[in-house]
Amino acid sequence: MPGTSDIVELRRVFHEHPEPGWREFWTTAKIVDEIERVGVDEIHVGPDAIDSDERLGVPDNRELDTWLERARNEIDRLDVFDKIAGGNTGVVAVIDNGDGPCVGLRVDIDALPITESSDTNHFPSSNGFRSTIDGFMHACGHDAHITIGIGVLKAVLESDFSGIFKVFFQPSEELLGGGKAMANTNHLSDIDYLMGTHVGLDLPTGELVAGLDEALALSRFEISFHGESAHAGNAPNGGHNAVQALITAANNMYAIPRHGDGATRVNIGEIRSENAANVIADSATAKVEVRGGSTQLMEYMKESVYDRLEHAAEMHGCEIDVTVIGESIRQDCDEEMVSAVYENATELEAVESPRRSGTLGASEDATYLMKTVADNGGKATYVSIGASNPGGHHTPTFDVDEECLPIGVSVLSRTALSLLATD
Repeated sequence: MPGTSDIVELRRVFHEHPEPGWREFWTTAKIVDEIERVGVDEIHVGPDAIDSDERLGVPDNRELDTWLERARNEIDRLDVFDKIAGGNTGVVAVIDNGDGPCVGLRVDIDALPITESSDTNHFPSSNGFRSTIDGFMHACGHDAHITIGIGVLKAVLESDFSGIFKVFFQPSEELLGGGKAMANTNHLSDIDYLMGTHVGLDLPTGELVAGLDEALALSRFEISFHGESAHAGNAPNGGHNAVQALITAANNMYAIPRHGDGATRVNIGEIRSENAANVIADSATAKVEVRGGSTQLMEYMKESVYDRLEHAAEMHGCEIDVTVIGESIRQDCDEEMVSAVYENATELEAVESPRRSGTLGASEDATYLMKTVADNGGKATYVSIGASNPGGHHTPTFDVDEECLPIGVSVLSRTALSLLATD
């Protein structure tokens, strides 16, 4: 395992270079750099690591090119950039030591569109590793996840075992656009045991949860109403009002009956119309998300929203376009994997408060990888590593206690090696 100072420094480097989903060009190149430095020979990048056709929420080419050019100016890895151009980010690293079990670890790599605090009380600001990209930051700990993934690779590589170990560096978790794309590859077909992980989640450093369940299934989509413009003063009857259609749909969406079988959610945001006040709006857009305590409940909400969108469009003489930009499913942890993580965590002095299970209560697209493994007869769990985060997730003051890094590397590498055929 790398020394604590090494992984702390690496985490800070990733923290300085946040990139959002499908734009993680510098991040992907830097991960490849570090994996090669560790000594891993088998590295799959871009279309070799994900199913490009299954990506959700990919930005337009102009935005992708802007981020790619920024990355090209900061790290010299043209070989990597040639493979990941067009938003094909992500890496799968493989250590193949012959016959034996196959164990995987999934970590996510993207950042958020949040301006990081410049307050001197904010640790990254006062210690010189605040985000260098305006308007973006690692506000959810994915910089720590990347670092832990690299640290676990090194620890496993330096150990004696028979079998295969893989780390999945997954893009676009925040958009819920990358899990399905990474799950729909042959890299998961032979996985016997899979771990996902997340730092923070308002747990103190030294606390660990071996299996987080009850991630809400989610679908997020963009909606666009298309009507016909007219003068709002002398010919309001001559148009078809897209804003009115959107308002009607929004009211009806919030009125969807909640389901008796479990939690259901709906929310509408980023409502926009570029029309002037004296013009009947010919277009209006919004983003909508629905969630459910199960995949079936999410689908119930999704179908209910679609029904109300279609009726609102028909009522106001408009057309409606819907594009899914992010999605996740519900998949709970396997008890055998929970036990494996828990038992290894109890053997570490730094893990002061190990717990078997907890509730996530949000959404995560690691569930796609977990379900794929389960469908193939394997077992998976999602591990939470306390990090005493001083600010809430997805806020400008988010940070992690860097003591969580060696804890994460130790627990996950010990668990992986306990599942592999070790000498």
